[in-house]
Amino acid sequence: MIKEIFLTPFQKFVKTESLAGMLLFSTTIIALAWANSPYGAFYENLWQFEFGISFHDFKLKKPLILWINDGLMAIFFFIIGLELKRELLIGEINTAKKAAFPFVAAMGGVLVPVLLYLVLNENADTAKGWGIPMATDIAFALAILSTLGKRVPLSLKIFLTAFAIIDDIAAVLVIAIFYSSSINWILILIGLILIAILGLFYYKRKYLFTIGIILAIITWFLFLKSGIHPTIAGVLLAFTIPIKRRININLFSNHLSTISNQIATTPDKNDKYLLTKEEIKCTDELDDLTSEVRSPLQHLEHKLHSFSAYFILPVFAFANAGVVISSASTFDFSIITNIAISLFAGKFIGVALFSYLGIKLKITELPVGVKFKQILGISAIAGVGFTMSIFIANLAFGNDAVNINSGKMGIIIGSLISGIIGYTILRLTSKEQPENE
Repeated sequence: MIKEIFLTPFQKFVKTESLAGMLLFSTTIIALAWANSPYGAFYENLWQFEFGISFHDFKLKKPLILWINDGLMAIFFFIIGLELKRELLIGEINTAKKAAFPFVAAMGGVLVPVLLYLVLNENADTAKGWGIPMATDIAFALAILSTLGKRVPLSLKIFLTAFAIIDDIAAVLVIAIFYSSSINWILILIGLILIAILGLFYYKRKYLFTIGIILAIITWFLFLKSGIHPTIAGVLLAFTIPIKRRININLFSNHLSTISNQIATTPDKNDKYLLTKEEIKCTDELDDLTSEVRSPLQHLEHKLHSFSAYFILPVFAFANAGVVISSASTFDFSIITNIAISLFAGKFIGVALFSYLGIKLKITELPVGVKFKQILGISAIAGVGFTMSIFIANLAFGNDAVNINSGKMGIIIGSLISGIIGYTILRLTSKEQPENE
């Protein structure tokens, strides 16, 4: 019973992420094909179409590409924040023992690619791209694992997920600290006060979605204008969402029986369309009861996860992956090479080496049913850094089209190499593994 409660939601999560990875791959191919077709100019102009709202002295108008990167991605980071809070409180990294192995692996996967990038980089203007190879795209990574079916043990997928979540924490911190400029601390302070007020209200009173969405929009706008990327507001707002239910399942069951009995004893006037006053009262009580038995954090994560996986990330990929490759003048090949090597070699060496040292020093231990050969495969797959890497590349290189295009091409090449080699390693090593599921 306990196994089903834990594994079934996780298996659904893995399935969603796997399908999302395949969708990401498809939209990336379409974007590349369109950008390099005779209709490539239309692709470029589409994302520069500006729209928004303005009245009196207030103006909020942005190109479509920025609405996606600053707006939709703030929702994506909000979902990341929900996942981080859940994992920190009750998930795979809520104790030192659980977090030890993925944490050590993640540190290797962050530090080595960054150091490798800085060593390979010879241009001071591109040094700020050091954060690009530190990220792992969990959707793509799990999509690769899904193609191996039952050859891959579930414990390996759980390790990859925990590893990627710790990786996300590092990426969020890097974006907040190193990729923000000209910060207006007054606006930040107001935003943080609003977040604190929202968190206190939820803690002392009750979770109300309407209040949350209003304050979230205001906070997002304040962060947008402050100089810190507004996606950070999404992460911070997620930590205000309560994880506890107001009533337990037994009390819910008792109240549900009471409401059910009330409905059963209510005279039915056989109206095809309308409920009686007594029936309306019962359904209202049922709505209130349902909201009280849900974990607000779990409910929001459940509702938003598919929206992120099947809409936000594919749209982001479609808008950002269309690199024009018809002209060599649009690239800096040193950036392409640097990022591709840092993603593949940096992640592979970093994750594998730190994992090995953690085990040898008895700081960590391998997950149940996992062999170190398979960790080598995961170490390679960790170099698939698509979504977050492109996001950081946009922040790092600003309006420099050549550097951004070069960065994206390096990410695509590095991620492709990492995915192919990681898949090959797992395919070969999985022949020795029994089917665990």
